[in-house]
Amino acid sequence: MYLRTDEELEAAHAMKMAAQFASGIETDPHLWRWVIISLHNSAQGVMVLSLRHGNGLLALKEKSYTDWMAAYEKNETPPQEQLDTYLNLYKKVKHRELGKLGGNKIFMPVGSEGGDIKRLNSLRNEFIHFTPKGWSLEVQGLPRICLSVARLISFLAFETTNVFWHTQAARNQLLESHESFTVNMRKLKLLYDQAVD
Repeated sequence: MYLRTDEELEAAHAMKMAAQFASGIETDPHLWRWVIISLHNSAQGVMVLSLRHGNGLLALKEKSYTDWMAAYEKNETPPQEQLDTYLNLYKKVKHRELGKLGGNKIFMPVGSEGGDIKRLNSLRNEFIHFTPKGWSLEVQGLPRICLSVARLISFLAFETTNVFWHTQAARNQLLESHESFTVNMRKLKLLYDQAVD
């Protein structure tokens, strides 16, 4: 028995999990942890899809790319690939040159989106590499952060031709999950904003 996956399914399944966890946050605020982790995974996956251009090299760390190309030029076995970091992938999808390779459109954050997209990475790292501590996380701004990241995903995956989908099923799953997720985040944002007033 095998688990079969690829970069498209990974991005779609992560968004599906983010949507599932988001639907339960009102009754269990600890689900924010899993929303943040799965949304980060989906955003990273979609950035990789946007940068893959048939060979995936643009999604690699610079040294990994350089080593891979050197091996290719010498007709040697390529080294193990190392995916670039979330923040570097984010820089690439915004880059005036790299972001436009292959006819891509660059992502241009609006308002607080740039900071929100970076903040999600910090929050995800806190949860993934949790050190011994007590931690209180104010949740009021989390729906806004998540909606900013959801716009990045939507822009790259659906509003442009940046992602060439090999399987319509993965695209449809991502789209359906994304829609459910954004509905839940807007609802939570309204709920949290009303609680402050």
